[in-house]
Amino acid sequence: MGVVIIDGSTVRAFVTDDQQFTKSVDERFAALDLNNDGVLSRSELRKAFESLRLLESHFGVDVVTPPDELTQLYNSIFERFDCDGSGTVDLQEFRSEMKKILLAIADGLGSCPIQMVLEDDDQSFLKKAADLEAAKLDPNHAQAS
Repeated sequence: MGVVIIDGSTVRAFVTDDQQFTKSVDERFAALDLNNDGVLSRSELRKAFESLRLLESHFGVDVVTPPDELTQLYNSIFERFDCDGSGTVDLQEFRSEMKKILLAIADGLGSCPIQMVLEDDDQSFLKKAADLEAAKLDPNHAQAS
């Protein structure tokens, strides 16, 4: 377990590093594409967001949300990702929306640093952003990660 401190510039630097960002997003997409058909279905994307527990908890406290309301929320997220209305999310759509989400997080953080406690095996985009920044500051860190 480790502690990282990030701010908006950390996240923005990760998103603007095309090689690192694309590699990370492509890896996440592949992990979410459970049936390996090259696109994310509604259920595959929902499973991904369910695993984050963003809608079922509020500051770490479980919140009971009616199933119909959860379905509506997940459907609206899916529709946001499915830019062309095809009923699936392809890699380009996923990259585009993840970029928008991470840039919104960067804007929200601004120059105010936050401290995050992360598991060593955490593969979140924010952890990857912190690792990228650490590697730029200390080239030996990149070899340890």
